[in-house]
Amino acid sequence: MAYRVFRAICIACFLSGALLASAAELPTIAKTATGGQLLVQGKPYLILGGELGNSSAGTAEQADSILPKLASMHLNTVLMPVAWEQIEPTEGNFDFSILDHWIDVAREQHLHLVILWFGSWKNAFSNYAPAWVKADNRRFPRAISADGAQLEILSTLGSETLKSDSRAFTTLMNHVREKDQDKQTVLMVQAENEVGYLGRGRDRSAAANRLFESNVPAELMRSLEANRDSFSPELRAHFDPQGHTWQEVFGDSADEVFMAWNYARYIQIVATAGKKAYPLLMYANCQLPAPSERAGEYPSGGPHPYYLEVYRVTAPVLDFYSPDIYWPNFAYWIDRYRFKGNPVFVPEARLEAAPYNAFYAYGEAKAFGFSPFGVDSLQSGSQGKTGPSVEEVFAALESMSDMLIPAQAANRTRGLVLHSDSPRPTQTVSLGGYLFEAALSRSWPAKALLEDDGAMMVVEASPNEFYIAGSGLTVNFFRDPDVDNKQSGIASIEEVNRVAGNWTVARRLNGDQSNQGRQLAMAPHEVHVYRVRLYATDRVAGEQ
Repeated sequence: MAYRVFRAICIACFLSGALLASAAELPTIAKTATGGQLLVQGKPYLILGGELGNSSAGTAEQADSILPKLASMHLNTVLMPVAWEQIEPTEGNFDFSILDHWIDVAREQHLHLVILWFGSWKNAFSNYAPAWVKADNRRFPRAISADGAQLEILSTLGSETLKSDSRAFTTLMNHVREKDQDKQTVLMVQAENEVGYLGRGRDRSAAANRLFESNVPAELMRSLEANRDSFSPELRAHFDPQGHTWQEVFGDSADEVFMAWNYARYIQIVATAGKKAYPLLMYANCQLPAPSERAGEYPSGGPHPYYLEVYRVTAPVLDFYSPDIYWPNFAYWIDRYRFKGNPVFVPEARLEAAPYNAFYAYGEAKAFGFSPFGVDSLQSGSQGKTGPSVEEVFAALESMSDMLIPAQAANRTRGLVLHSDSPRPTQTVSLGGYLFEAALSRSWPAKALLEDDGAMMVVEASPNEFYIAGSGLTVNFFRDPDVDNKQSGIASIEEVNRVAGNWTVARRLNGDQSNQGRQLAMAPHEVHVYRVRLYATDRVAGEQ
């Protein structure tokens, strides 16, 4: 009964919140066959983003130094934390002066913002909750470990915690609406941050134990059974619809699924209350496991792709789910979030690998946004000696954005990354009837042996014409035998720049620069955009 009441309240709040925005065209997601595109004031918008360090948005003065620098480095969107302890230092008394200054400076710099709500949890812990919450563990109970210890993690089952977090978040969203609805500097909001239980098993508080030992709520069971076709293989392997208790239904995964349900229903209530005040797009992010980590070593119960269906049926108020990717297997994790109805957005990524992984995110995963973490630590051109910089990559992407956005929707983009320690010497992608076979440029300039990574993004501009942005690769071109049996070749390769909205030719690459017209060789340490025109012709008699 309680679960049905909670759902009814959430739906009613969401519908009433939608009416508040009827007079303004708020940011939205246009779903596509390949994911989704962000629309800002009705127009497609590609987020070239960066997330600030956790302590980089705590003062107004930081905005004055950080935002102009990031704007000069071709970022167009900054993800900034807003901490519960910052806006409600004493209960019921709110202060938005710091946030207001950040919004004002962002507007001056023609930047957009994404607010990261550090409410009850941030990286599983609760250290961004106000002191008046931390100091009262009776009113705001903590999760309990398997050995009975009280953790510095607020319990998902604290009714006063949920009430206070919802009130603070609602007040925040009301303020953002009053401050920003006409300008829409703030595009969307992340609800909480990397939630999950750290420790063996699950929350062992008395309230959690009672719930865990009870039957799985009937509405959750019905929703899961109705959506079994969208289950991950991992959830499908552990789901027994004939069971009754959490252990019977989910087996070895019961602890993690139980925590996922608890975090999801908590976020559903908080986000629904916030959307009632101002219905911006809202999403949840996930801290993914490092290699060999088990649940509890990473935050157990977050929107992990294995059990994400639990979130999708329990927290429908959220518009999408996003991975925070810091580990080497970037392609694997971003691809786990490429499923029907979920647009791809990477709110956090390892800064050092970002110049390469951005090409995969936008080209292969069709992401509408990519955001390396800790961008406030960047200095203009600082990575130029050891590899391409975020600044260079975003400059190239900015120059291509008008063609990239429609090409993503039409599935006319591809991307790849090759690492110096990769066991695969080449990678190949297919686009527009051609194969693009990439290998690391290990001999550029001549006689130099390099061990750098390489990456590229390919956009089909028109038949036989492609724009390729990248670094550190040598690319061969072949006709795709799945298309026809024609023979292909390179008509021309040009290094191009965007000047006043028009493409200009910086260099025409031929002779030694294209291996006598046989391949594209990209210099490492730098990012360039190349216009490559190919041709396909019938094979003459006698050719294989």
